[in-house]
Amino acid sequence: MKHIVIDDLRLEYRDIPATNEGRPTLLLLHEGLGCVAMWRDFPAKLAAATGCQVVTWSRAGYGGSQPYPEARTLRYMHREAEAALPALLAALSIEHPVLIGHSDGGSIALLFAAAFPEVPRGIAVMAPHEFVEEVTLAGIRAARTAWETTDLAKKMARYHHEQTARVFSDWNDTWLSPDFRNWNIEACLANIRCPVLAIQGEDDEYATMRQIEVIAERVPGATLLKLPHCGHSPQRDQEAAVLAALEAFIRQL
Repeated sequence: MKHIVIDDLRLEYRDIPATNEGRPTLLLLHEGLGCVAMWRDFPAKLAAATGCQVVTWSRAGYGGSQPYPEARTLRYMHREAEAALPALLAALSIEHPVLIGHSDGGSIALLFAAAFPEVPRGIAVMAPHEFVEEVTLAGIRAARTAWETTDLAKKMARYHHEQTARVFSDWNDTWLSPDFRNWNIEACLANIRCPVLAIQGEDDEYATMRQIEVIAERVPGATLLKLPHCGHSPQRDQEAAVLAALEAFIRQL
């Protein structure tokens, strides 16, 4: 594991070198409870399939990265997209990446592409959120019940260590906050200029297909991939299909 200091925060990341110099750098953005380690061997398989340099990192407060000193706000994904991610790209000298985001990471990728339309060569989002649905809230309430009644905290501690309780509460409390019910980033999608691939499972326990359909409606040329027998984590539930789709998307770029 490598580390880099950005804005006085020590952040962890991994870098898999490219095997094809003509390919773009792929930057993976993890989910709301994720981190570098929780991608498991997917980054290595993605690098092998595409020949690209693949970079994964844990956002502040996740995995082995230092947390922000202040409390999370309802605009935490905007903060990541508009401040933290540009700082990371500058620090690692990555100029025109392809962003690949899962869940919260997908939303952050969309926000970044809207705020900096000239920067990404493309974005691929898996199970992203653009607005809050009742099924989303139901899934997050179920996660809270699991936190209180099962060994979920112990499992998460393998990845987030002493930060585990804050990782869970930051995510769960924010999404269940009454003020977050009106969170919506649909309007920004029209600013995206790069190619977009949006992937979602038909059995996603946190969202309906409407989440990626609004992308196709607002981003001309966006490609949708709807996967059967797939829940909220396409890269795990349908790994082969996702790798094939990402390889084809990147090759077209």
